[in-house]
Amino acid sequence: MNSQIQMANLFFIYSFMFSLLATFTVTSATDTDVYCLKSIKDSMIDPHGYLNTTWDFNNYTEGFICRFLGVDCWHPDENRVLNLILFDLGLKGQFPHGLKNCTSLSGLNLSHNELQGPIPSDISKRLPYITNLDLSFNKFSGEIPINIANLSFLNVLKLDKNKLTGHIPLEIGLLDRLRNFSVANNRLSGPVPAFLHTNIPADSFANNTGLCGMPLDGCSIHQMKFDYSFKSGFVIGYIVFSTSVAIFFTSCCVPWVYIVERKKKITISEMMMLMVKRKHKITDDDQAGSSSTVGLLEEGNKEISMLEKRVTRMSYADLNDATDNFSENNVIGQGKMGMLYKASLPNGYVLAVKKLHDSQFLEEQFISELKILGSLRHINVLPLLGFCVESNQRFLVYSYMPNGNLYDWLHPMEEGQEKAMEWGVRVKVAIGLARGLAWLHQNCHTVKIIHLDISSKCILLDQNFQPKLSNFGEAMLVSSTCASSVNSEFWEMAFVKEDVHGFGVVLLEMITGVDPSNMTGSSNNVLNEWIGHLSSSSDFHGAIDKSLIGQGFDAEIIQLLKVACTCVDPIPDRRPMMVQVYEDIKAIRERCDLVDDSSMLMQPEICPATSEKSVEIEMAEFQ
Repeated sequence: MNSQIQMANLFFIYSFMFSLLATFTVTSATDTDVYCLKSIKDSMIDPHGYLNTTWDFNNYTEGFICRFLGVDCWHPDENRVLNLILFDLGLKGQFPHGLKNCTSLSGLNLSHNELQGPIPSDISKRLPYITNLDLSFNKFSGEIPINIANLSFLNVLKLDKNKLTGHIPLEIGLLDRLRNFSVANNRLSGPVPAFLHTNIPADSFANNTGLCGMPLDGCSIHQMKFDYSFKSGFVIGYIVFSTSVAIFFTSCCVPWVYIVERKKKITISEMMMLMVKRKHKITDDDQAGSSSTVGLLEEGNKEISMLEKRVTRMSYADLNDATDNFSENNVIGQGKMGMLYKASLPNGYVLAVKKLHDSQFLEEQFISELKILGSLRHINVLPLLGFCVESNQRFLVYSYMPNGNLYDWLHPMEEGQEKAMEWGVRVKVAIGLARGLAWLHQNCHTVKIIHLDISSKCILLDQNFQPKLSNFGEAMLVSSTCASSVNSEFWEMAFVKEDVHGFGVVLLEMITGVDPSNMTGSSNNVLNEWIGHLSSSSDFHGAIDKSLIGQGFDAEIIQLLKVACTCVDPIPDRRPMMVQVYEDIKAIRERCDLVDDSSMLMQPEICPATSEKSVEIEMAEFQ
């Protein structure tokens, strides 16, 4: 009997606490959204009295604001505003500051009113989850804030028929959900964004006499003179206005100036979009510290959830056990992103776990690695097996590469230790690396990947010395449709040829055994002088790795050296594509009696390994 009474009392207590908690939650949401609507009403001039007569805040009952004109709630019994539709009410004033208190707002339509003033520069803070934003047919003025490109959930953005001036932030083209965009009938100028995920018709830019670029008329070189609002702007500035700094010209600006000299018109917006895409982020000076980290993680979590079918999400406890509490004894390497540990599972399987440094910048590289390595499979790309997110810690789990990285083989830490990598193995590494880069650059039908950080330290070696490309944190992803729409010469010289140059440096490193930091120095001029020095027949044996001398491969070494020299040519246009490099090294490889693997480049599993066909080929490849 007593036990029944106790159970009844507990049930009553829990019921009361649950009701109290629910009441508190509803009240909290109510207070916030009610204050949001009150502030909107107070800040607006309502000449026709639509809000004054229909927005009655004296009736404080559950869900009462959901019956207001233009208010759409998530649930009729909750005071949580989902959509706010206040079009064609004759409202006057500025953009409502109080909207930031409608924390669940998804849609906002203020069109066909008489609102004026600027669009807030911190609009992504005020409307973080907005999917539909319609500010058309008003009198908004000033520039479109770059911060609007941080509204990552946007499907619809209508800014037409206002008094907006300046340039359209090119970063808007990176919004992968955006399907409806219009800025017609404003006073905008400069290049239009290159939208990577949708086709925006010319009508969306109509009656802005200063706009140019696809789908409008192309931009002339003189239209490049506009205020760049992101980091990459200074690079393009040098394209047009700077030829005075010789070292910078040689190492950075040659691709851009070379194109300008040969062509009078360039699709500037597409060029700029690729520069932005290379950085994988939209810089927001108004958002710093933890707030930008949260925004990045929110966007990243969407990517992670899509990749969980392909990449296993692992528990921190399992990784902690497998690395013996991340013991120093299990450290196998350290890089820019973090520390690499050897992890031994109970079943005897060995993994490599990268524990990222605690840095806001590395959040982006973490997402980049997941997106690239988590969705691609190729024999020369390091397989990403899993990841872990634990509080503020990030972990990436890879297949363990027992032979470490190429750099350590070429530059042993212990003085006097002989290099054990034979010439045939070096050629095998070169052909595998060339094959992997050619695959990434050209053969994927849906996305092209430029690594942009090629070095011997990011080339890992499996038990058979098959090279695996890793460290894709700096990589650039561009859809094939975007790449094909850009001038092909520009695409090759601006980005792909940078990877070709990196490959050439690694190839020279394998031939000479010289640390690349010693051969490149502070500019490409040093590298060119060094190549000329080692190419001379009189000093050939003094330039190549001593472990290769007298092994009977001099002819092949010279041929491979010539390939390397073409890859690091100071004029990007003269550098070959990686497919050609692969073919050239393959011919040299055949003289070393290595197994022919030409079919590996042409395999149709080039696209992200998500289709049944690609998975079948992938499995066959690794068996």
